[in-house]
Amino acid sequence: MLLTIEKLIYGGEGLARLPAAPLTVDPRRDKDTDKDKKETQERGKAVFVPFVLAGEKIEASLTEQKPGFARAMVGAVLERSPHRIQPACPYFARCGGCHYQHADYEQQLEIKKEILRESLRRTAKLELPFDIEVHPSPPWHYRNRSRLQVQLTPAFAAGYFKLASHELLAVEECPISSPLINRGIAALWQSGRAGKVPEGIREVEFFANADDSQLLVDVRCAGIARRSAVRTWADEFRSALPEVAGVVGFREPNPGDRKAGAQEILVTVGADNLIYQTQRAAYRVSAGSFFQTNRHLIDELVKIVTAGQSGQLALDLYAGAGLFSTALACDFRHIVCVEMSQTSSADLAYNRSANEEVVRATAEQYLARPVPNKPDLIVVDPPRSGLGERVAGLLANVGAPRITYVSCDPSTLARDLVTLLAAGYRVEQVHLADLFPQTYRLESVVHMVR
Repeated sequence: MLLTIEKLIYGGEGLARLPAAPLTVDPRRDKDTDKDKKETQERGKAVFVPFVLAGEKIEASLTEQKPGFARAMVGAVLERSPHRIQPACPYFARCGGCHYQHADYEQQLEIKKEILRESLRRTAKLELPFDIEVHPSPPWHYRNRSRLQVQLTPAFAAGYFKLASHELLAVEECPISSPLINRGIAALWQSGRAGKVPEGIREVEFFANADDSQLLVDVRCAGIARRSAVRTWADEFRSALPEVAGVVGFREPNPGDRKAGAQEILVTVGADNLIYQTQRAAYRVSAGSFFQTNRHLIDELVKIVTAGQSGQLALDLYAGAGLFSTALACDFRHIVCVEMSQTSSADLAYNRSANEEVVRATAEQYLARPVPNKPDLIVVDPPRSGLGERVAGLLANVGAPRITYVSCDPSTLARDLVTLLAAGYRVEQVHLADLFPQTYRLESVVHMVR
């Protein structure tokens, strides 16, 4: 069938419409329901298509039909967007990691900016009276962390999951990962082809330091993995690639284990952490700790979040290893940092300044009890699932005059803003930091005042 792409939506797909179907109205049905059905049929059912651009006319084949939408794949692009380019990666469109390599980088930024603006408009009913400030990244070799899946039979392979599946796609290079990580990938393949990767290794993650001179290797192992075999392999891998500062092997918890949140360390060979140097501070980041993945924009992100902020007390929720709190400590008398992860909170305690207090708890646990003193600023950097209605409500009840929300998902951001806007907060600035070029993912920072 022939389709015209209206726009791109969050998730990397283009939106098109099937030809409208004739409307049949059941007189026994609710009038509002029939009205919604009529509007949908007049426009035609939504079709989601990957690897397209707005305005393109394509020949497509349906791959999935649902009551409210359909999915399709491109057969041919009949009218190309002027922004369409040749993808730089040989695995693009098969690998599930990237979604926008067929668009020039300036267009990628425009796509993300419009998606962010529309998410705020549609869900939070927020019409921004100002422009979103965009912070671009070098579009290639920006990742300081990459995780590969590993299989040993019928033959060794390492790579990422295929698009929309959990099937392994063998990958021997990754142009969005740092040069040193690519050397790590090559060394992993060399080890695997030589039959040296031991049974039980399921995932290998590479984490590079700020100047791309050292690697920390995080290895996830199944229960069948033997400690001695993993240790021997780790020693050999470090010898083959001297930039590897350390290898830490974690054993996967058994299914249904109530203590699944606690990671069992199987082996540690060499260092179990890297020191990540930024303009403002040096951070210890251990295997298993969270840290931002764009090695070019970390300093820019810290500046966006912390510049111009000062006062007596700041609260940093979802503090991780302390990226924001350590910078804020220069301009606030006291910082309370809240982090639940055992590994990240240990790094947070190590990295903290003298005026920082570390609390190991979830954001909900911390906010559910009376906050002793009203903070001048609260910074939140939740996972992709966002705050949720309860945490957003508790956050609003604290009554801080300023909230800075760092988000990696515009849909959950917009959902959470509904609660905060209803509590009297006003959005003062919105920033889009492109931490994930070539992908649909986007990082945003929203400054709010009350």
